[in-house]
Amino acid sequence: MDPTRNNNGPRAYDALLAEARQRRAAFRDSPLPKIHIGMATCGIASGALETRQAFQEALAEQELEAQIHSVGCMGHCYAEPVVIIERPEFPPILYHQVTPGKARMLVRSFLGDGDPLFEHILGATEENDMIPWVMDFPRFNQETRVVSERCGRIDPEDIYEYLAEGGYGGLVKALGMAPEQVLGMVRDSGLRGRGGAGFPTARKWDLARRSTGSRKTVICNADEGDPGAYMDRTILESNPHQVLEGIAVCAYAVGASRATVYVRAEYPLAVKMVSRAIGQAVELGLLGKNILGTGLDLHLDLFQGSGAFVCGEETALIQSIEGKRGMPQHRPPFPAQQGLWNQPTVINNVKTFASVPPILEKGPDRFREIGTEMSPGTAIFSVVGNVVHAGLVEIPMGVSLKTLIFDVCGGIPQKKAFKAVQIGGPSGGCLPRAFLDTPIDFDSLTEAGAMMGSGGMVVMDEDTCMVNMARYFIDFTQKESCGKCTFCRVGSLHLLQTLDRITQGEGREGDLELLERLSRDIKAGSLCGLGRTAPNPILTTLQYFRDEYEAHIYEKRCPAGMCRNLTAYYIDLEKCARGCDACVGSCPVEAIFTTANRKKGVDQTLCVKCGECQVACPKEYDAVKRVSPPHLAPVIERPEEGK
Repeated sequence: MDPTRNNNGPRAYDALLAEARQRRAAFRDSPLPKIHIGMATCGIASGALETRQAFQEALAEQELEAQIHSVGCMGHCYAEPVVIIERPEFPPILYHQVTPGKARMLVRSFLGDGDPLFEHILGATEENDMIPWVMDFPRFNQETRVVSERCGRIDPEDIYEYLAEGGYGGLVKALGMAPEQVLGMVRDSGLRGRGGAGFPTARKWDLARRSTGSRKTVICNADEGDPGAYMDRTILESNPHQVLEGIAVCAYAVGASRATVYVRAEYPLAVKMVSRAIGQAVELGLLGKNILGTGLDLHLDLFQGSGAFVCGEETALIQSIEGKRGMPQHRPPFPAQQGLWNQPTVINNVKTFASVPPILEKGPDRFREIGTEMSPGTAIFSVVGNVVHAGLVEIPMGVSLKTLIFDVCGGIPQKKAFKAVQIGGPSGGCLPRAFLDTPIDFDSLTEAGAMMGSGGMVVMDEDTCMVNMARYFIDFTQKESCGKCTFCRVGSLHLLQTLDRITQGEGREGDLELLERLSRDIKAGSLCGLGRTAPNPILTTLQYFRDEYEAHIYEKRCPAGMCRNLTAYYIDLEKCARGCDACVGSCPVEAIFTTANRKKGVDQTLCVKCGECQVACPKEYDAVKRVSPPHLAPVIERPEEGK
């Protein structure tokens, strides 16, 4: 223990822990049924607010009593709104896609009559002989939850629920050790920053600890801006106290008295949860002045970013907090030496700080047992795109892409073929089927041409145009460039313009060589990670899907049929059913007409290639076809008006 401080921490914490466990026991021992509803952003977007209201109204109508308990996100976004119901004589039962109508039905049938409605059950959350256990399914049993262990289990607005599960115990343990010992535990765990670069966490902390400065600062980088990525947001919405505890441990280890959580303003629920969590922790003496009577002070505030993607880069983030335009700065000096207000500053992201309390609680060896030698611990991914069970998944480092996509997330829907996975956010690489056995860790993904990034993963099926996919991501990064570097500002625009031409059927000889040369120049000449990695989707798709680029340029066709200028829709008259007007009603521009024999045709001069007619066509007919290049569509004359 640090001899310069007293040891009041454990005694004060024990009193809080006793009260928290007493509250939890009162809740659990209540004979009333319990309804746990996931109320993070994904649940709310799927209708969880309406579902909760339906439960309340149905209970009143049926004159039944139950405790409605709001929790965070379990990560099963494909199943939202997610509800777990506990009632006597049954194990806790997990229900998926609980609409208001289904909520009323569950109150009436399950809580009222004792019929659990087996056809609506996803599984039981405890092992039993009555209902299949969720841990028997790969989407559950393939995960190893460290950071997200409590997400979806506790109410993020109630600090006592976090305390009852041993929360802030890691901080108490740290306060009973010297700062160097805390650093040693983090170092022994092998924890690497979960923000993308994978820099050893303890090395960064130690650099800040040894740097001279009168006001050291810790910053939690929650400026999560990758398209389709929502790991940090979900953790802050579902278990903010674990992040705050990790920040406090870091502050003690490096000698900081101030900390800031940098959250983008587009995350209003996360902002609300973090603000509330800070207030509760200060009120109970776990943050603020004289933490738990130990003499340690830590003032922690929240800063709302304005949504600039580049502010995810740590020096741009610092500029933003200081009231300047968020633009990356030259390094060295590194922020750990000279950061916010020119003082030593530690910046880690949400998942990194949330990994620290489990290391303190269970020891660094337990953390090292998970994952690989060079990448210990777990990785959290938001798996989106063409995948059956989309959502958040926490897996041990070293698990293969194939296991994650096909075993855990259920593979590709509608029995379509897997084509590629884009991993590492908008600046990550696109890997084809040949790389499905690649282990998911920092070094293996980099070697394959992708990167870990912050944890975004987009799965693509056979209908995805890889040229258009590369164009989409370079369009995003070009718009998000701060403009400081000529290579990034101007070079990315040229990349986008070239890809625009190719996807519109105007590609020309030499475009592929131009894309390759310019991409490598941008990587070499840009200042920050945004510019240095922005060309990755182009370089990897050129490497692994070059034939698609050549088809666009030389054959003027899109093999996937996605690029509108290179695609046409027509109706197979042999399959078209007389008198069926499904496609007519779906066309937004009235391009579909009735032929002389009462079948349908497409006016190619009016068609906007939206594909709604193909969606509307009854499956038993399958009459609407998509072809590329457009001239392959047969020409059907539109009858003159009145004939």
